[in-house]
Amino acid sequence: MYSDKEYAERPNKTKLKELKKQHHNLGKQLVEMPASKFDQIPMSDRMRGAILEAKRFQKGALKRQLKYISGLMEGEDIDAILLEIKRQNLPDKQENEAFHQLEQWRDGLIAGDNSVMDAIINQFPNVDRQHLRQLVRNAAKETKLNKPPKSARALFQYLKQLQESF
Repeated sequence: MYSDKEYAERPNKTKLKELKKQHHNLGKQLVEMPASKFDQIPMSDRMRGAILEAKRFQKGALKRQLKYISGLMEGEDIDAILLEIKRQNLPDKQENEAFHQLEQWRDGLIAGDNSVMDAIINQFPNVDRQHLRQLVRNAAKETKLNKPPKSARALFQYLKQLQESF
């Protein structure tokens, strides 16, 4: 009687709303992005102009412009935009990991963990051992006496210098 070809399949409204919301959030993220990072994002001139205009707007006008931008997103290569944003955020992640490593070393040294001291000496052959041990002693003493962590900060800075010089 009726074939499957006669009836068109209606798109899922929930999925369409989610996609529109994702486009809106991506547009908002692009508007809030600093100019130095924004220039590297691959997009059409029309989209770039709309986003640059949105940076000037506030409140209601910004809301309307974001709706316009989310509509323009349908003609853009979203995957390329997201990939570039992700690539730009990678150095921040690496810097955070290096920072956490320094914090762990500092905390281990203050706690008296000799394996951390040995690891630092092995990893950085140009380390001034006497200065490092003095900083560790002073930081441990400050911690024990509940004094402000002046030496712990100095120890952290010294470890940071070692890491940057390597």
